Amino acid sequence: MSGAGDVILPGATLGVLGGGQLGRMWVQEAQAMGYFTVVLDADPTSPAGLVSHHHIRTGYEDPQGLAEMVRLCAAVTTEFENVPAASLDRLAQTLRVSPAGSAVAIAQDRAAEKAHFVRCGVPVAPHAVIATPGQLAAVTGDLLPGILKTARMGYDGKGQVRVQTLADLAAAWDDLGRVPCVLEKMLPLAHECSVIVARGQDGSVVHLPVQRNLHRDGILAVTEVFEGNLPPAQMDHALAAAKSVANGLQYVGVLCVEFFVLQDGSLVVNEIAPRPHNSGHYSQDACDVSQFELQLRAMTGLPLVQPRLHSPTIMLNLLGDLWFAQGEQPVTPDWAQVLALPGCHLHLYGKRDAKRGRKMGHLNVTGATPEAVRATALKAAAILGIAPF
Repeated sequence: MSGAGDVILPGATLGVLGGGQLGRMWVQEAQAMGYFTVVLDADPTSPAGLVSHHHIRTGYEDPQGLAEMVRLCAAVTTEFENVPAASLDRLAQTLRVSPAGSAVAIAQDRAAEKAHFVRCGVPVAPHAVIATPGQLAAVTGDLLPGILKTARMGYDGKGQVRVQTLADLAAAWDDLGRVPCVLEKMLPLAHECSVIVARGQDGSVVHLPVQRNLHRDGILAVTEVFEGNLPPAQMDHALAAAKSVANGLQYVGVLCVEFFVLQDGSLVVNEIAPRPHNSGHYSQDACDVSQFELQLRAMTGLPLVQPRLHSPTIMLNLLGDLWFAQGEQPVTPDWAQVLALPGCHLHLYGKRDAKRGRKMGHLNVTGATPEAVRATALKAAAILGIAPF
């Protein structure tokens, strides 16, 4: 096992648990830097597995699959927060693993996540944990209207129900199977933003610019990044909170911290993702260091350098719905027309079947000015059938 301070240089083999698009982009970045790669994912057609040097086709908890990871890899990371934390802990007995299973476990449980935010002194929405009938009965009307969210296994708006009254709340908890949940008070939102930080084994922290985000139906639709996209005080607050959350976890790796910006200009932390994030994809084309390179630097002990935004940028999420704009049979969007626009960079994830709501790729638009980028992004959106923003 490498010592905590050792640098794992290109030529070594690195592994990732999870074979989705985040794993695919990590694999591609690792290979560009000269590393060999291993993906552990049971799906034989997983996007990351299709491009990796090695693909271990087992479940995340399979002892033989994990043993093969240990045999092949010098260090391991994850591309998905719902990978079992116990599997990361098992690998960490003999390998360098980042982020640690303990950090991933907190991100997997909204109740534990909220408690961590409170410990770190970062602002959160008023909330209550509901895991027993007694806790349900103790909820008062000042938390309503609210959103009831399952404590575990929720992402992209899944496992969430809006509730207006105490009767709604009781019915919603029944509908969710009476699993542990967190009720969050709905607050007057102005918009949403996120920060991606990378923290090294030595405690050093760097960050991407603060990202302004637009969600539709619980799924990220648009990310805008340029100087002045948020007031300086909001950006400073978000960066300080994100660093506090990462330091509190003794985190190693790339961490995304998502925020709600309220109408009075204040921020509350929504949730964390212990991995690269959809809102950081623009960094592939608009920064001199991408979020995936930061992930590799952190896990191998290479120096973390502060990324530089060299172009204003807008990222458009490309969902499978775009393939069905003309009817029930999927039709490939007109990428040639989109790519005729200046500064458009297409990233598709290698998924064989388009499905509504499925993340198929993203489009990064860069340009000389925020105004030029917005004009181009709106043209691309019109060609693709994405609603204007």
